[in-house]
Amino acid sequence: MERAFLGMSHSPLMGLNPVAPAVERELQAAITMAREQVQAFAPELVVLVAPDHYNGFFNELMPPFCIGTQARSVGDYLTPPGQLNVDADAALALVARLMDEDFDIAVSRRMQVDHGFAQPLQLLWGGLDTPPVLPIFLNAVAQPGIPRLRRCRALGQAIGRFLDGEPRRTLLIGSGGLSHDPPVPTLSHPDAAVRERITARSEPTPAEREAKTQRVMAAGRALAAGDSSMKPLNPPWDRRWMDALAEGAAALDALCAIGEDSIEREAGLSGHESKSWLVARCALPIDRALPCTLRHYQAIPEYIAGFGLMLLKQPY
Repeated sequence: MERAFLGMSHSPLMGLNPVAPAVERELQAAITMAREQVQAFAPELVVLVAPDHYNGFFNELMPPFCIGTQARSVGDYLTPPGQLNVDADAALALVARLMDEDFDIAVSRRMQVDHGFAQPLQLLWGGLDTPPVLPIFLNAVAQPGIPRLRRCRALGQAIGRFLDGEPRRTLLIGSGGLSHDPPVPTLSHPDAAVRERITARSEPTPAEREAKTQRVMAAGRALAAGDSSMKPLNPPWDRRWMDALAEGAAALDALCAIGEDSIEREAGLSGHESKSWLVARCALPIDRALPCTLRHYQAIPEYIAGFGLMLLKQPY
């Protein structure tokens, strides 16, 4: 029943947009430390909570949460394509447990995921050859079905109760956030073709995927240059979020009481991705602070990322 929590931002622009050498060294040193600590922990099961960016889930049917019994990475940006090493039996057992606890959950037998899922696995294990994974999708972009903070905490706690009966050493990863407001389209977009692209399930052509990559790269460069209409990164908001997850109990109560609108207003539309951290963290005891063996934060506008790393361990 030994467990650890890793909160980890992701960015599709890592390795694409250049950053200052000192920024790159600092980031890579923190990622190396996370990788070393995860390898030392030697998880036998990985519960991975992450969002999607209209590569696997679309507005034609957008669940707040979904558990995959199989998952394939599309290989967007610089992440690897291919099948994740999903533990289908564990996924189905978790679904059954959640349903028994009156927590309705969607199930995908052929989940398609993007860099939100693949990048943390790539950074920690070098690719998709990992310990068994239990993938949990969280809708972080398609309103009005983005799950509320209290519901994210409740899901994390329910996952924790399920893991009470799991003998394997388990790492829970929350992949996403922190503050960032990338050019992800919404259904309020004036272009009908764009609205259709994020509604109907489709596979982009290589040319379309490359055009998207170039658009996002340009958006990151513009943000770094101060020439962007996107919301700037918000380091104080990011640090408050990390503080709450580290402190537990009362701090988590206060976090879950903030207004949903304030997340977009202060941290950007994709600030909702930070809820992946909340789900994963709450599968560990929340009545107290837990030992923190890694905490790192950098605001990196070239990556459109308030980039955070946090590793907490449940003592036994």
